Amino acid sequence: MLVYKIEKINDIISGNLNGNGKSFIKYLATDSRNIISPDESLFFALTGERYNGHNFIEELYKQGVRNFVVSSIPVNYSDFKFSNFILVENTLLALHKLCSFHRSQFKIPVIGITGSNGKTIIKEWLYQMLAEDKKTVKSPKSYNSQIGVPLSVWLLDNIYEVAIFEAGISLPGEMEKLQKIIQPNIGIFTNIGNAHQENFTSLEQKTDEKLKLFYNCEILIYCKDHKIIDDKINETEILKNTKIYSWSKNQNANLEIKQIIKKSSSTEISGIYKSKKINIKIPFIDNASIENAIHVWLLLLLFDNETKLIEKRMKSLSPIAMRLELKEGINNCTIINDCYNSDIESINIALDFLKQQKQHKKYTIILSDILQSGLPNSILYRNVAKLVNKKKINRIIGIGESISANSNLFFDEKVFFNTTDEFLNKFDKSSFNNEAILLKGSRQFTFEKISVVLQKKSHRTVLEINLNALTHNLNYFRSKLKPKTKIMAMVKALSYGSGTFEIANLLQHQNVDYLGVAFVDEGINLRENGITTPILVMNPEEQAFKSMIEYDLEPEIYNFRILELFNETLNLSDKNSYPVHIKIDTGMHRLGFIKDDIPQLINYLINNQRIKIKSVFSHLAGGDEEMHDTFTKQQFDKFEEISEQIKQNFNYPIITHILNSSGIERFPEKQYEMIRLGIGLYGISSTNQDKLHNVSSLKSHILQIKQVSNSDTIGYSRKGIVTRDSIIATIPIGYADGLSRQLSNGKGKVLINGKFAPIIGNICMDMCMVDITDIEASEGDMAIFFSDDYPITKMAKQLNTIPYEILTSISSRVKRVYYHE
Repeated sequence: MLVYKIEKINDIISGNLNGNGKSFIKYLATDSRNIISPDESLFFALTGERYNGHNFIEELYKQGVRNFVVSSIPVNYSDFKFSNFILVENTLLALHKLCSFHRSQFKIPVIGITGSNGKTIIKEWLYQMLAEDKKTVKSPKSYNSQIGVPLSVWLLDNIYEVAIFEAGISLPGEMEKLQKIIQPNIGIFTNIGNAHQENFTSLEQKTDEKLKLFYNCEILIYCKDHKIIDDKINETEILKNTKIYSWSKNQNANLEIKQIIKKSSSTEISGIYKSKKINIKIPFIDNASIENAIHVWLLLLLFDNETKLIEKRMKSLSPIAMRLELKEGINNCTIINDCYNSDIESINIALDFLKQQKQHKKYTIILSDILQSGLPNSILYRNVAKLVNKKKINRIIGIGESISANSNLFFDEKVFFNTTDEFLNKFDKSSFNNEAILLKGSRQFTFEKISVVLQKKSHRTVLEINLNALTHNLNYFRSKLKPKTKIMAMVKALSYGSGTFEIANLLQHQNVDYLGVAFVDEGINLRENGITTPILVMNPEEQAFKSMIEYDLEPEIYNFRILELFNETLNLSDKNSYPVHIKIDTGMHRLGFIKDDIPQLINYLINNQRIKIKSVFSHLAGGDEEMHDTFTKQQFDKFEEISEQIKQNFNYPIITHILNSSGIERFPEKQYEMIRLGIGLYGISSTNQDKLHNVSSLKSHILQIKQVSNSDTIGYSRKGIVTRDSIIATIPIGYADGLSRQLSNGKGKVLINGKFAPIIGNICMDMCMVDITDIEASEGDMAIFFSDDYPITKMAKQLNTIPYEILTSISSRVKRVYYHE
């Protein structure tokens, strides 16, 4: 790995160095939570609408980081002894400059990939194809942004012979910056579509912007059948010195696709290249995979690989799991499944996700051989051992001959096996207890077998929770807040059906200020699973006050009876000052003190100084609907009057908050000191639904398919009457799983293979039946009840209810699977 002296970096980025200038840098960091080697890391304090890296300098210093790129020197600079601060005007631009310089030090082929879809898949497949012959480096996961691209390019080292980087943009002008960093010799333009279209006037404009990646490229590969791309390539001036290679299904091209034959689990593709007939077979049948594979095929042909060798390798293309999955495991364990490939960078990312699981004090990684790394095994596994040690992983279980041969490089608790089957046959499952377990394996080691053995629930109906989407939604609302406005994230009712500590872990990692639960038991569960963020209990019960104090949970106080009972319990404890949250009724008329109570309340709290007011808050009755805006304004006025009256009587700061998710969007001027983010976090908005990402998807599978004759009936009470010879599929989900019985008899529908199948007959306790007469489907195919493609809001309209009710009704017996892309 190339090492840069801090003084050299200062010169490259045109900074102003403050410090001793003696450090040597191997690693770059932009996230205070993901530091590998503090003494060798350079932290870039990036700033934006939603974040400011300068706020984490003190925390990083405590971790051992001594080198920083900043746009302002800390006022307490003298406290950071033996540190280097490089002062620049723009820290992101400085990161770009440094990594652009780093890229210029290498003369190897660099492949740059962009497009609306398929970038990561093509990158991973190219890596699979090329790494067998050449030492290859690639972007980790989908690192294709203004931050991800420079961090990817920094991985370049002298050992590599080929590099593959992807680039994505969401704004005009971004690609020019990425081009200077990647500087690709070879380009692949996958396709063009509506992803991230909101900031572009047209697909044509977005195509022009993406083409800027290929400025000065020697070779560009694309599909001529994408007319917009083809037209723009033919008319642009920036590609005048670039050799263009295309493929097409229906016109002249360098690679002409003549036939595509889909079979049950594979596709045969035949074409003409340089006047010769050639063929490949891939283990996929979906159109997206076929298009991605042809891009890979054409590049391999340009690399002059033998057609027989290409055929062999394309046949072995592996599926790319674009996500880390988190599941409930046996013996109170948590399983993180990342079983599609294994390399140093993806291991680092997966270990960071593992360490976020604060519900356990013990961490285990089950790791396979790392294939095609380009490094000698002794160096490779020494680096892995160093990484595992720095992340403070308690136990490593190695599977594979190479990692086993280097077992001496690992520390602490360890055990090794040559094969996955040997592990499954010999290892005692009972040794896994109350720990987080990361499965990180190359595809050929079939770690899926281990996942099946270690996961707790096997119910084929699952609720998938997209943690990336949840983070996006959090950041969307953060972007609407003033810098000092605090966030309380609501995780009551199993986080609106999504889960408990799994969601709280993520929110704690994202540094929310408070968590909100309904009952004490929910708060205790979070505390027992490693959550240290302050927690407000909205409905405290008097019999649980002692436990509340024991677990540092903060109660909502809404009347004098509950206040006096809590004070009595507090007087029996050793707490000198305990935070409470005063609820004001401004018009909801549910819980809370009314205006006439306030003088007596103030007097009581002044004379009971062991109770400290942490916040004063209220609840909007109709903040999501314009028709109630006059009433909502009255609520604001009443809240401001009452909260100010309370604050004037105490000489310490008191937080005020009234806005919920819809209020944040509709009344941003009423943020006060904190907001409460609830359903918006989980992807539902009454105002800007298009700005949020879907978080939850309810999925099951077809158990059985059968032919049913005209005039037959389906299900209980013979309610489902067949009006034609039909094909009926049975799916293992019913009202005991949370599927409302009101969706019976054609009211509800299910998405199967891209088409809607109506529910026929009454929904049973554990099953339902759907009519798939007009759908090509097989037993085992997926059935989707709501997802990105079929929003839960549509089901809510069918049931004349709100998404809250549906989400919170999903039974605990439905397996939750959390994933992080």
